[in-house]
Amino acid sequence: MRPAPLEGLEPTLNQRRLSIIGPGRAGTAIAKALANKGWVISRVAGRSIEHAQPLAEKLGAAACSAADVGIGVDLIIISTPDAVISETALIVAERAEHGALLIHLAGATGIEALEGVRSTRPDLVLGSLHPLQTLSDDTAFEKVQGAFCAVEGPQEIEELAREIGLTPFSVLPANRSAYHAAAVVASNHLVALMGQVERLASSAGVPFEAFAPLSRASIEAAFISGPASALTGPVSRGDTETIEAHLRVMDPSEVAVYKALARDALRLSGRDDAALEEMLS
Repeated sequence: MRPAPLEGLEPTLNQRRLSIIGPGRAGTAIAKALANKGWVISRVAGRSIEHAQPLAEKLGAAACSAADVGIGVDLIIISTPDAVISETALIVAERAEHGALLIHLAGATGIEALEGVRSTRPDLVLGSLHPLQTLSDDTAFEKVQGAFCAVEGPQEIEELAREIGLTPFSVLPANRSAYHAAAVVASNHLVALMGQVERLASSAGVPFEAFAPLSRASIEAAFISGPASALTGPVSRGDTETIEAHLRVMDPSEVAVYKALARDALRLSGRDDAALEEMLS
């Protein structure tokens, strides 16, 4: 039998209730998206009740301990650091409602992070849902809308993703690390590359924002026609003189990254250019 609802949080008939533990930007964004679809955000847990209190108040929920976060809800979202997902799941599962859906939002690991729960709570529905989107600021909720996401688990997980406008796809467990590596390159490494653009632009006395249209157009072209077709520039032309000029004026600390990416551009171009390969080695 379900415990009595928290005071002030009594849902109306047929409303579904969820809770979050480890309420970072990803968890909060998914919870808000579900709230827009009629879910009630019931409980929020963090490192402590005090830590969870500000967000709980903002979401109209109750702050609680990790052990209590699964009480009286249909869905529990684990949004903790990857290293503590398994431990957190065991704590949460102990008092979770019969048949509740328990998911995590990590990208580097799949449903195996919840395997420890199966022996103690075989009645729970387990899954993972990883939004393939950068959620680094307060616009996380807006960015989730229309994003792709990696899902693992029974049909309920895919249905949950589609309910909030995500486009789900599956990743085999053996391919999980490769998938996450691609996500890291597409986001983190791209941002790091923009850091080099900013430094080089500054050395030339050119504003960083001047490169925004070029970068956006290049990325868009890569997704429309494919990276190989979208490639332009001196490497694709075999223009060694221009590349030599770049390397002469560049701060030595920038050379290794420039050469590494130029070598990758050469591979992408399909050119057989021994002189350029030697220059970039």
